[in-house]
Amino acid sequence: MRILLVSTYELGRQPFGLASAAAWLRARGHTVDCADLAVQTLPLEAVRQADLVAFFLPMHTATRLAARAIARVRALNPKARLCAFGLYAPLNEAYLRDIGVEIVIGGEFEQPLADAIEQSAPVTAVSTVRQQFLVPDRTGLPPLADYAHLHHNGSVKLAGYTEASRGCKHLCRHCPVVPVYEGHFRIVPPEVVLEDIRRQVASGAGHITFGDPDFFNGPAHAIRIVRGLADRYPDLTYDVTIKVEHLLKHRDLIPILRDTGCLFVTTAVESIEDEVLARLEKGHTQADFVEVARACRDAGLELAPTFIPFTPWTTRNGYRDLLRLLVDLDLVDRVAPVQLGLRLLVTANSRLLELPEIASAIEEFDQAALIYPWRHADPTLDELSAAILRLAAKDRQSTRRELFAQIWRLATTDPLPENFDLLPRAAIPFLNEPWYC
Repeated sequence: MRILLVSTYELGRQPFGLASAAAWLRARGHTVDCADLAVQTLPLEAVRQADLVAFFLPMHTATRLAARAIARVRALNPKARLCAFGLYAPLNEAYLRDIGVEIVIGGEFEQPLADAIEQSAPVTAVSTVRQQFLVPDRTGLPPLADYAHLHHNGSVKLAGYTEASRGCKHLCRHCPVVPVYEGHFRIVPPEVVLEDIRRQVASGAGHITFGDPDFFNGPAHAIRIVRGLADRYPDLTYDVTIKVEHLLKHRDLIPILRDTGCLFVTTAVESIEDEVLARLEKGHTQADFVEVARACRDAGLELAPTFIPFTPWTTRNGYRDLLRLLVDLDLVDRVAPVQLGLRLLVTANSRLLELPEIASAIEEFDQAALIYPWRHADPTLDELSAAILRLAAKDRQSTRRELFAQIWRLATTDPLPENFDLLPRAAIPFLNEPWYC
């Protein structure tokens, strides 16, 4: 069978999902082509020749973009079967069926995908069963130079991407992992992870992003991998994503991350309002976040917090307090401006729908946007969010600190702290792809 694997967007990364799926499908004897529409145009001839076109949907944005591409594929090759796989495929199954997708695969997708495409009937498969991972096959993907780069201390490195685990032990209400994995997580064998990294290093990667939903779901597994990484590639740097509560619980491991080449840790703080955090079941408080920020600073490891600052429960004072806290903790330069404008997404099958106040606030499901729209009781907060997102999208020349100052002035008439422009600034490592949704 001739198969075209398509990615539409994955945060500026070379798509792991395509590489991992390709390894399984090629092992079954299929001919596989890959296309990443984030950096390429749709390969028309590959579409026309394909018996099956499979779209990788790891994110909300990727799913919305895929819907447009699916329409083009159906017009170019109406005989090709359509497949959607990845985290957001089962979450949006009804919509995907409506636009012609026959095969919907979620969770540990590789083996179910390889099995499903050999069946003639429509298939839905969501699996958290342990599988034997294969080393991702990145043959045919665009080169790393086409993707996000790491910027640090005036230098620029090619950035690779891999996953050491998938799923999550936690049940945060707003997280898209939860409806699929339901508290399970699965580790990828260290030898598979390290071989995937070796191949990316051979292709020029000087930095690796670990895309695990939480790198410390299995801390012993994580530390084994980063120690192996440091032994093999002492000059290679990396970044990870870890929950606030795990950084607090395993703070003794923070120096190990630093010493093995970790440049920064992304952590989903979401809010500093304890009432909001409790509703989201994040498992931490504002005080926990402050403690983690100070622990990372004391250890010399950069923290890159992310937020969903606009929720139905956000208050104007709470938002101002967030801005003040970022100044107090000297985190202004560590936060991408877009993070300060994001709104809570209420998606299909979200645990947020369990909350009566969400059920009463949402409007009818928007098929095009793939969300339940909601409006804040205070319309000025919706306006503030929109203004910040416009600013972050439009102004790509100003520094994070300069944009933060503009956001401050949108949010409050209070003057910036007197020492705002005098605070010492380190060279903050960052990937030049700021979007996080």
